[in-house]
Amino acid sequence: MNSIYSYDLEDLTKIMQAMGQSSYRSKQIFSWLYQKRVSSFDEMSDVSKSFREELKKNFNFYLPTISLKQESKDGTIKCLFRLKDGEEVEGVLMHYVYGYSVCVSSEVGCNMSCAFCASGLLKKKRNLLPCEMLGQVIAFDKMLRERDPETHVTHVVVMGTGEPFDNYDNVLSFIRIINSPFGLDIGARHITVSTCGVVPGILKFGKEGLQINLAISLHAPNHELRKQLMPIEEAYPLDQLIPAVLQYGKDSGGRRVTFEYILIKGVNDSIDCARQLAKLIAPTFGYVNLIPYNPVMENGFERSPDENVELFHNFLLQKHIKSTIRKEFGSDIDAACGQLRAKHVK
Repeated sequence: MNSIYSYDLEDLTKIMQAMGQSSYRSKQIFSWLYQKRVSSFDEMSDVSKSFREELKKNFNFYLPTISLKQESKDGTIKCLFRLKDGEEVEGVLMHYVYGYSVCVSSEVGCNMSCAFCASGLLKKKRNLLPCEMLGQVIAFDKMLRERDPETHVTHVVVMGTGEPFDNYDNVLSFIRIINSPFGLDIGARHITVSTCGVVPGILKFGKEGLQINLAISLHAPNHELRKQLMPIEEAYPLDQLIPAVLQYGKDSGGRRVTFEYILIKGVNDSIDCARQLAKLIAPTFGYVNLIPYNPVMENGFERSPDENVELFHNFLLQKHIKSTIRKEFGSDIDAACGQLRAKHVK
């Protein structure tokens, strides 16, 4: 028996038609799930009792539950979510001036093994289902609405534990659910998917016809350094990745990507690295999101000094590369991606 929350509107419509129902039935069920937020089929009062019984036989209301919650003094909330098989994943709620953003995990563990990241401390066990990603968003949205009925989740980034393009179909179903006007109705341009650089996924994503934002975890401006920091460079090196980004731009109607770049002291924060980065990404017209590093005890890397961050940022701007420095969140809790889960499991 599968969770009713695992189906996007198109898939649910096909299922309803196979059950002898009209296409309207799927929109009706979506409305009950995501606008009225019911927790049982019995609450769907305009659905016949006989069909409600049929729904009960085929679907459940499974969503992950919160097993641990941390709240920062800056308002950031990080939760560990327990799944039906006992595994746990992280999700984070952050408050920006433009709204509330949820950072969603897409896998249990991660096989990317990036040297600076806590997510890879625990290897991938399985993909998350759409309902398990959706549950992270719904839980945080419920927290916000309980505090203030006028507030809700406005942005979603698939940037937590896991490589989204290694779980492509489930991630796309999740996106379609939260983007649907009959679902959570989160605008396409308020949704971002972040990849370590899985070239086939980037090329496929560009052909989806979506207005979803794409971010590339880059973190190094050349092959040798990126290979040391990110093993994926061996499979999809920069000389394949940058052409894939250019093709993505063509296929997506001119969508520009954001390059994520964590600044690590003495590793990738020099002006020479900034110069190489500017030259590397200039043809893509992409943005650079500079990220102050949240140290992870196990790897020994250190945060780049603030003055280095500013020098790096200013150099990119001088080279006409659009760049921002990401606002920090949750510095007084287990803020680094994957850190809370790794610490809890250990």
